[in-house]
Amino acid sequence: MEETPRIQMENSSKILRRSVYTFLQNYQFLTATAAVLALPYSASVLLSQLFVPSSPLLPTIHNRLRLLFQAAGFPPSSEFFTVLSFKISQTVSSSVFALPFTLSLLLIAKSSIIQLLNNNQHKKPNSTPCFGSVVSLYKPLLATHICNFLLLLSANATAFTLLFFGFNFLEGFGFGFEFSSPNWVLFLSAAGAVVYSIILANALIVCNLALVSSGMGKSSGYLAILKACVLIRGRTSTALTLAVPVNLVLAAIEALFHYRVVRAYQSSGGDYMTGLPMALEGILIAYMYSIFVVLDTVVSCMFYKSCKTGCLVDQEGRYCYRIEIAEQEDGNAYVKLKNIEELP
Repeated sequence: MEETPRIQMENSSKILRRSVYTFLQNYQFLTATAAVLALPYSASVLLSQLFVPSSPLLPTIHNRLRLLFQAAGFPPSSEFFTVLSFKISQTVSSSVFALPFTLSLLLIAKSSIIQLLNNNQHKKPNSTPCFGSVVSLYKPLLATHICNFLLLLSANATAFTLLFFGFNFLEGFGFGFEFSSPNWVLFLSAAGAVVYSIILANALIVCNLALVSSGMGKSSGYLAILKACVLIRGRTSTALTLAVPVNLVLAAIEALFHYRVVRAYQSSGGDYMTGLPMALEGILIAYMYSIFVVLDTVVSCMFYKSCKTGCLVDQEGRYCYRIEIAEQEDGNAYVKLKNIEELP
C-alpha cells in the first residue's frame, strides 16, 4: 500500500519574521494604506460596539437564533448555546454595520497590499502600485469575498446540523436534557463548542487564503476557494499558528476600545469636554487596529507564497511535485500535480 506523500512546510515563526520584515521594508506605503484605506473600516468595526447594542437589529437576530435553537432541540439549560446565539447576533450585526466599508475600502486596501507584494515578487522593489493595477484586483477580490460569505454560511449550517443530529441522537437513547445532570449538559456543550470552533476555524482559514489567492493567483470566486483548499492541505496547523496571534491582538484592541472609549462615553453622557479627547484616543486605537489588519494581509500573502513553493515529496523523498489548478475554457477547473525535478 502506497503511503500518502508528506508535505514540506515552512516554519510558522519563519513566515511571521518574513512578514514583519516585509512590513518594515515597505513601512511608508503600508502605514499610509492603514491610515487612508483601512482606517474607516477599522473605525466602523470598533464603533459598532457603541451603536449595535442599541440598534433593533441585534435583538431581532438574537431572538430568531434563540427560537431556532429551541426548535432544534438544543438543551435550554446550556450556557454555551445562549452565549453562542448572542455572539453570532453580535457578529452579524457588526458585519452589517461595517459592510459598506468592507466591500469598498477594505478590499481596495487588500488589493493595494497584494499588488505591492506582487511587484516585490517580480523583482520590482519599492515599486508603488498604480491606481489601475489596484482597481484591476478589486473585482476578483469582491467576487471571492461574496463566495467566502457563502462558504462561512455553509460552515455554520454544517456545524449546527452536526450538533442537531448529535444532541437528538443522544436524546433518542434516553439522555433527555431536561432531566440530565448539569455536568452531563456541560460536557456535551463543551464537545459542541470544540466541534463548532474546529469547523469555523478551518472555514476562516480557507476564506482568508482564498482572498489572497484571488489577488496573487489571478483566480476568483469558487476557483480561488478550491485553490485554497488544495494549498491548505497539510498546513492547517501552520495557518492556525499564524492566525491566532494577529486575531488575539485585534481582539485585545477591540477590548481596549470598549474600555477606553465606549464605557467612558456611556459614563460621561456625551459631554463635549470629555468627548473630544475621547474621540482622539478612539482614532489612535482605530489606527492601531488598521495596522494589524494590514499586517494580517501581509502574513496571509507570505503564507500563500509558502504554500505555492511547498512541494509534495514521495515517501522515498526523491521526487518533487507542484500543485496546479488549471482552468478550462468552459469555466471548469481541475487539479493536477506537476513533476518539477528529481531531488538528490
